[in-house]
This record gives sequence, C-alpha cells and structure tokens, in this order.
Amino acid sequence: MSGTKDFSTTRRDLLQAAATAGAGAALFGSLGINPALAAEVGRSEKPLKAAFSNAGLQATWCAQGKQAAEFWGKLFNVEVTWFDGQLDAVKQRAAIDNMASQKWDFVAIQAFGIGTLTQPVQKMIDAGTPVIDMDTLIAPLDQINVHSFLAPDNEFMGASVTQALCNAMGGKGKIIMTQGALGHTGAQGRAKGFNSVVKQFPNIEVLDTQPADWDVSKTARLWETYLTKYPQIDAAFFHNDDMALAAANIMKARGRTNILIGGVDAMPPAIQAVSEGRMFATVRNPSCRIHGGAIIAGVSAVVGGEKSGQGIPKNVVTDGPVVTKANAAGMQWMQDHFLI
Repeated sequence: MSGTKDFSTTRRDLLQAAATAGAGAALFGSLGINPALAAEVGRSEKPLKAAFSNAGLQATWCAQGKQAAEFWGKLFNVEVTWFDGQLDAVKQRAAIDNMASQKWDFVAIQAFGIGTLTQPVQKMIDAGTPVIDMDTLIAPLDQINVHSFLAPDNEFMGASVTQALCNAMGGKGKIIMTQGALGHTGAQGRAKGFNSVVKQFPNIEVLDTQPADWDVSKTARLWETYLTKYPQIDAAFFHNDDMALAAANIMKARGRTNILIGGVDAMPPAIQAVSEGRMFATVRNPSCRIHGGAIIAGVSAVVGGEKSGQGIPKNVVTDGPVVTKANAAGMQWMQDHFLI
C-alpha cells in the first residue's frame, strides 16, 4: 500500500507509547476516534488471541483489512491469527471449521457468502466467544447472535456511484454492471442500489449484469466478450475496484477508453486511477475502519465487558464517501494511516 511503509514505524511507536502511558484518549481523539472509548478500553494487560477471516487476500480490500487488523491489534495488545477465505466458499468453510476447533478471546469474520459459515460460527458463539461480523452477513441477524455487524450501507454505495455515472452520461446511453459474488450480501446491496438508480433513467439501457465473483481473470474474460459484442458502451459499474481496473486494462488494449468506469472500495490503485482520469469515480468501503473497528469491538467485549446491544449496537454502519478527483488525495492519506 503506497505511503504506509515510510510512516508505519513512527506512527505505531507514537500511538502505542501514548496508549500505554495513559495519553491514548487525547491522541485517539486527534485521529477522529472517540476518546471515551479509547480511555475505557485501553490496551489489554495480557495479550488477547483473536482469529480473523475475510473473503480472500487476493482482493486488495481484504489484504488492506488484514494490515489494518494487525496494526490496531498491536495497539491494543491483540495477537491476530488469519484464516484466508481464498475467494472460495468451500475453502473458507474449511478454514472456519479449523478456527472453531480452537480457543479465541474473540473472532471477526467476513463471509464469502451468506449462510456458508453458520454452523462453525454458532459453535464459537455457543462456547462464549464474541464473534464480530464484518461487511457481509454470516446469516441474518435475527438468526445468529453475533456480537455486532460492522458494514457499510452497500445499497448506498451502489446507488451513489451509479448516480454519478448516470449524471455524467447525461441521463442516456448504455451501461453494464459487473457484479461480485451473488451470495455476498454486500454485492446484493450494491446491485439493489444500481437498479434503484437506473430505473429512474428511461433512456439508459442496461446491457448486462453478469457476476464475476470478485475474480479479475473472470472479469477480463467477460469484458473481452462485451467489447466484441457491444459497439456502444457508455459506462460500467463494478462491485469492486479490482474488477474495475481489470476491465479498464482490457478497454485500454481494445481502444475503448471512452467508457466511464465506476467502482467500489476506493482502494489506493483506484484512487490513483480516479486522480489520473482512468476511472470516473469510486466509493469508500472502509476496510480499515471495519477491520480496525472489529479489534476495538472485541477488546471492548473482553476487557470492557460490553454486550451486544448493550454498549455496542447490533449493527454498526461504516459508510465512506464517493471519491472523485476533488477528495482523492485526502482519502489516500486517511488509508495510509489505517483511519478509513
């Protein structure tokens, strides 16, 4: 991640020293984090053991989340063990079965698909382990008693980028949506947001909405087909930036750089692409805040005694803004410091 290497050691030493010395509340407050929470939680006196899993570290959003969890874990004296989902529901289920066979102080999981991990997660909950759900539902919240669910408003993200694209198209033309994994509740919300906007534009035609399952190779194959099949494509909305940039490479190779590209996640490569005009817009799905927030939620549960619905809401919304040239540099800085 660009910029992080130069600052991480100094930042970590500064934050850890402040937290250990009791000055953490003021420092965290200066970073936009609730000082009362920092003062109440603080560092655990003994190292806590936490298990994390997200959909797959091949995805830049997930890789950034791992970095953020490990960074915030060091601040709060949490040893983070990672169980990679590998962008595969079956492989993630095997990893979570393994996770559930061990003892943890708390657990945080982003499921590749809803309903795929219910049994092992329930086993951990029954054992008294706080389980924090990240970004996509492990199961509906009325069916599984997770400690809390930290996620953005995916419908908002899909709608906001689609609205920006439709406005830039002048309310007419042809658009394609490339979806993530259909079983991912985040992808479902993004598709719902997309559809809610395009139906307001009768002169915009949706050419295709096939899923690419967050897979950049599959995305490239789809877009090779689209660029052959459709002589006119005015805009494209992708459920994440990795797929958007993969398709952008295909468009460039085929001389179709006039297509407006919108993504989701606002990862550093996409922010750079927006700044350079290779992408039109993206929206921040705050991986750092979600994964770092899961650390704080877990420590608050174990050290501070917080209960689900009593101290932490069952659903914590972690929205981020639409990213254009106007705010791209600031968003990059925030990510470099694991703040959003």
